[in-house]
Amino acid sequence: MSLLTRRWQVAPTLPAAADRALIPLGPPILRQILFNRGYADTRQAQAFLAGHSLSSTDPMELMGMREAVDRLWRALEAGEKIVVYGDYDTDGVTATALLVEALRALGGNVDPYIPSRFVEGYGLTVEALQVLQEKHGAGVVVTVDCGIRSPNEAAFARRIGLDLIITDHHHPGPELPQALAAINPKQHGDGYGYKDLAGVGLAYKLAQALYDRARETGRPADFPVERLLDLVALGTVADLALLTGENRSMVRKGLELLNRAEREGVKGLILTSRVKAGGIGAGTIGYSLGPRLNAAGRLDSALAAFELLTTQDPGEASRLAVKLETQNRERQDLTLSIYKTARELVTSSRKDAYLLFAFDPGFNPGVVGLAASRLVDEFYRPALVATLAPDEGGGVIRGSARSIGEFDITRALDECADLLEHHGGHKAAAGFTVKRENLRAFQERLEAIARSQLEGLDLRPRLVIDSEVRISSLDWALVEHLEAIEPCGIGNPAPVLAVRNAKVIAFRSVGRDGGHLKLTLSDGHIAIDAIAFRLGAWAKKMPQRLDVAFNLEVNEWNGQKNLQLNVRDLKEPGRPDA
Repeated sequence: MSLLTRRWQVAPTLPAAADRALIPLGPPILRQILFNRGYADTRQAQAFLAGHSLSSTDPMELMGMREAVDRLWRALEAGEKIVVYGDYDTDGVTATALLVEALRALGGNVDPYIPSRFVEGYGLTVEALQVLQEKHGAGVVVTVDCGIRSPNEAAFARRIGLDLIITDHHHPGPELPQALAAINPKQHGDGYGYKDLAGVGLAYKLAQALYDRARETGRPADFPVERLLDLVALGTVADLALLTGENRSMVRKGLELLNRAEREGVKGLILTSRVKAGGIGAGTIGYSLGPRLNAAGRLDSALAAFELLTTQDPGEASRLAVKLETQNRERQDLTLSIYKTARELVTSSRKDAYLLFAFDPGFNPGVVGLAASRLVDEFYRPALVATLAPDEGGGVIRGSARSIGEFDITRALDECADLLEHHGGHKAAAGFTVKRENLRAFQERLEAIARSQLEGLDLRPRLVIDSEVRISSLDWALVEHLEAIEPCGIGNPAPVLAVRNAKVIAFRSVGRDGGHLKLTLSDGHIAIDAIAFRLGAWAKKMPQRLDVAFNLEVNEWNGQKNLQLNVRDLKEPGRPDA
């Protein structure tokens, strides 16, 4: 058992000048956390705590937005068929639901289209575009959460006279698709101030622009566009988008809507996932609601998740929520099974690998990305898990990649583009398709790229400590101040505190196979309970004292509320942080 599992990096002490500037905003720990998040003056910090974005949020500043609104407006006025072409993950499903709902409220003749992960794979296809024009009668297709790396498909749409509008937040490739409009703040020359919107966030910006046009022209709308922010919160958090700037502002407002549970589908999700109504935060989306919405597209058709989010029938919402709950349990079992097999494959190969690659034709393509994430969590190496593409007759391999902060996986895939059929994604997550005869060459090149970038680095996950504290300083007032940092997630992590040399009063392993650890710790003045997930092995060799890194949280059980440490890491006192 390794007693030093992570690199602890204690944040530098708050400079005196910044401390004085932030005094009106709260106690020293809160001021330190605000400084750690990059807020060193009162105006910026106040905007952050209030959940406001200081940059412009005018949707018309996005490149391509005017052309998109003009074309969609003509379609609305003419009753022309519009198809919203989405993706099968939570970001894509919520974006599809949002834009369909917004267009229908404006009187639009609109259909959703979400491709099958198992039949069509990710993104635009020529076949789907042709079907949408010929059988659905579409004059306009709007993509959400896909399309920015589909130049061939965009060229086909142009040839057949189908107007294609792309909204996508993924990193563009070297060739931009020649669509009627392409909306992506990451494309070269785009002047929009915030670059990290999720796919559902971009769909919301398009809806905002359409509703602004509706107000200008006097066209009636059934509801204010702000009512769609619950979908923005679900998709943004589930897609692991940064919770900074405009994203954080929209998610904060969206969480208020989710906690009111006005949407029938949200009520169904709350009941089946057994989360507390009124207590939904970003963590609830990440660990409970998002995985259930994702499960539909991972195992079957994502249309079930779309229908859940858009139905107004309580009975139908309940039925669909139960279906997603069942699929989520099946997804959990499949993920564990594939992860175990993938783990055996990567551990039986070279022990000094800088990149993990597991291929098995029997893997379920819907959960290979989740298995890759587990490999990254365990080994802290970029990981790719792949299987045969079910629609390609055994000649094509499709996989998912997950990565670490030191390695941009999408850029690495770009360097292998000549060996790949398709690829795309983010720095930390991507998908790829490769012909079977190119698999070995692709794997060897990618491993060489990883070695060249990672060799010599200390490849352990880093844990940033916001502030060192005493156990006796942990009280309900501090909890209230820390809640102002919410919603927390990527880019705005939950504050991590640390206590040094805490005395271990009691401990025991808990959970399946003793995988977790329950502790009672003291600083000599007061004692506090702690839970350490996945650290149950410490029970076999527990020292008398510990350094503990943790998130401070409220544990509610049998109607009682108590402060609790959610342990992020443990180490013996005196061991070096790095």
